[in-house]
Amino acid sequence: MADIRKVDDSISVAPQITADDIAAIKAAGFVAVVNNRPDDEQDGQPAGDTIRAAALAAGLTYAAIPIGHAGFSHPQIEAMVDLLDGAGGPVLAFCRSGTRSCNLWALARARMGDSPDALIAKGAGAGYDLSGLRPLLDQLAAQA
Repeated sequence: MADIRKVDDSISVAPQITADDIAAIKAAGFVAVVNNRPDDEQDGQPAGDTIRAAALAAGLTYAAIPIGHAGFSHPQIEAMVDLLDGAGGPVLAFCRSGTRSCNLWALARARMGDSPDALIAKGAGAGYDLSGLRPLLDQLAAQA
């Protein structure tokens, strides 16, 4: 099973998961899986559709919000806001290392009005340095 890092009660992030991990993810109490990796980013990476099928078969919500080399965009942030807002329980987001997933979560939560200081602290608690996002977190929080 992937190295799942709890950021707070609503979200955890992980490096790449596989369809075989889905049963354990569901057993851990997650209600939704978010894939932040574009397909074919790396050789040997499982296809998103394979993970989607396993998640849906297990009764989990699945969303693909891929973050590629172009970085983050407002539509991706809004998609994450919508998912977090409607999840109804803990969400597991994954990418290659967990970093993009944690970053997207922080941007979405700032857009939802969370304090940038609190978001940076939660990210640090999970082992992710979100300080480089500070200007964007401040901007999004101010618009909330």
